[in-house]
Parts: sequence; C-alpha cells; structure tokens
Amino acid sequence: MKVLIYYDDYHLVKNSGVGEAIKHQIRALEKIGFDYTLDKNDDFDLVHLNTVFPKSVFFARKMRRKKIPIIYSAHSTKEDFKNSFILSNSLAPVFKKWLVNAYNLADFIITPTEYSKNILLTYDIKKEIDVISNGIDINFWKKREGIRESFCKKYNLDPNKKIIISVGLLINRKGIKDFVDLAKRMPEVNFIWFGKNDMKFLTSDVKSKLKQRPKNLILPGFVNKEELRDAYSCCDLYMFLTHEETEGIVLLEAFSTKADTLIRDIDIYEEFEDKKIVYKAKNIDEFEKKARDIINNRVISLTDEAYKIVKKRSIENSALKLKKVYEKAYNMKNGALDFN
Repeated sequence: MKVLIYYDDYHLVKNSGVGEAIKHQIRALEKIGFDYTLDKNDDFDLVHLNTVFPKSVFFARKMRRKKIPIIYSAHSTKEDFKNSFILSNSLAPVFKKWLVNAYNLADFIITPTEYSKNILLTYDIKKEIDVISNGIDINFWKKREGIRESFCKKYNLDPNKKIIISVGLLINRKGIKDFVDLAKRMPEVNFIWFGKNDMKFLTSDVKSKLKQRPKNLILPGFVNKEELRDAYSCCDLYMFLTHEETEGIVLLEAFSTKADTLIRDIDIYEEFEDKKIVYKAKNIDEFEKKARDIINNRVISLTDEAYKIVKKRSIENSALKLKKVYEKAYNMKNGALDFN
C-alpha cells in the first residue's frame, strides 16, 4: 500500500506549522518503512492532505470521484484563523464553511490534539476524527552544549545578558505585540523572535508595533531547523505567547530541547499543569514577573517534566498511529487486508 502525501501546496506553507507537520509525516513514514510518494502522477492507494487551499480541495474532490481513500489532517480551525492577517476576523465565518466542506471530503480526519478535535466536533463534520500528534523527532531536537558564545557572536548579542526567544509568524494570534512590549519592559535582556511573513498581509496594529520595537529585540526572520535548535539550546527562556493553537510544534521542539519555557495559560494546554510541567502566565504583567523569576533562577527548572510529555509524542509513535488510520481508510474502501 502506498500513500500520496499531497505536496503541490507545500511551498505556500513550508515556513509554517503546517509545513512542519508535512515534513514530520514524511519522516514518520520513513522511520517505519511505509511506502509513500509526493508525486500525484505516481501510483498510490490513498491520499493524505494537509492544506485547504482551493487546489488541494479540488484534488480531494477528484480523488473522491475516483473512490480513492482520503485522509485529511485538520491543522486549521476558524478559531486559529482569527487574529492572524488582514481581514481574517471578518473572513473567519466564511473560512469555517470552507473548512467544513474540505474536511467532509475525507474518509477520516486527523487532528493533533483532543482540544482541536473538540472544536471540530462543534462543526457540521460527519466524519470520524482521530487524534494523532504531529510528532517530534526527539533524536534531532536535543540541547547542544557549548555553543552560546558562537550563537551570541552570530546575532551580535552581549553574552553576559540573558536571552529570551520566541518562534512563529509575526501575527496577533502568536502574541508578537506582547513580546515587543516585554522587550521594552526588560531592556537588560536580549529578545529574539524567529519567524517571518509577508509584511503586506500584516494587520496595521502589528506593523505599528514592530516599527516601535526596542533595540534589544531582533527579528532574524525564518531560520532552518539547525539554527532553531541552537536558539533553543542557548536561550535562558523560550516564551510561547500564542492565544490559540491546534498543537504548537514549536512548543514540542522547546520541550524536547529542554529549554526553560513560559506559555500563555490557554485551554489547549490545560493538561500541562502550571508549576509542575511548565510555567504559565495569563497577562503581560504575569509574563514579565515569571520571566524574571525563571531567567534569574528564582524558581526550579521544569525541563525534565516537560520532556516526559514530549517523549509520548515522538515521531515514531505518531507514525504507528498514522499507519493504523491509513489501513482503516483503505480497508473501508477496498475490503479488509492484512498489512502487518
């Protein structure tokens, strides 16, 4: 059995969490030796889609007419579409209808967390929804020792100052405005935000905030995974200020690299107990206080506890769960077969 990982729209999402999820799926299948292709002109038995652009949705309709089993990874919801780009809030209800149409083309839907599954269950979706983490390659995302000096030299940082980082698109939902304000409140600390997107799609308030950013905040843009691993390894704190997620691959990367972490206290991370698994904050005042406590070692490090969480979401575990969903989808359309 061979699965097509639909790849035609990858270039549009390669620098986002969806792009990372696609790469994770490919690595996962390679780890368990499951046959896959990225070429839609190749022979394949089922198709796995991750994007909801018109081109991918039309392809799903074509596969449905051919009675080829379809698995759709639901990375997007109306909730995490809001507060993203220009007009995203106004378009959110229309986007939700489009998502429902797209996801209902599938035979099975995969979503990365119980939280995102519960959101989808409120939509008019009539398909089975399985929860499978996007997964994390814990063998790659390991802390690198002895590189802080070279890291600081690369980004022209004072090595004697603390370093706070964040990763994500420069959008409201990811918390970029709070990050800028925290940098202003803590001028003695180096702040770095990794990630970028086209400035013409940014909302006016984000553009204005970025123009007012202080000198201790730098924006290197998008970097490769090796550079990002170095950033997690060298930082004194990884701060995740997101207001809404379906999983948050970057958080798993920080956990796996054993970076001290401070996140926003939102529903999706309810399972991560505050002060036991990770530190949480509700507003900018709490973020500032807890950030100062963490970087100045006034609280205990929770990195070992967070690592226990990420081990359960290893890419190998996700691969085995993917295989089961593929087999269910194929069997439903073609009759039961044994793929073991």
